[in-house]
Amino acid sequence: TRLKLHVERHAVSRIGWLRAAVLGANDGIISTTGIIEGFAGAGAHENMVLFAGLTVMVTGGLSLGGAAFAEAAQDRAAALAVTARGAS
Repeated sequence: TRLKLHVERHAVSRIGWLRAAVLGANDGIISTTGIIEGFAGAGAHENMVLFAGLTVMVTGGLSLGGAAFAEAAQDRAAALAVTARGAS
């Protein structure tokens, strides 16, 4: 009997971006809510609460974006090192 090559494609290998998005959104919601509740609970003016919430959302987004960029750069560097090792 002849065996045929069968390539399986599973969703697990393509779902990393969804996992990162869900965890990032969850982290953003929790930290932003905590800051807003803290400012509101301390009796801050409405404008200060709004400013604090917006500031946390912007800085959190920049932080997560920077971390994702650094992770992708490290993955690329590791893949290039493995490729270079295999070519030599």
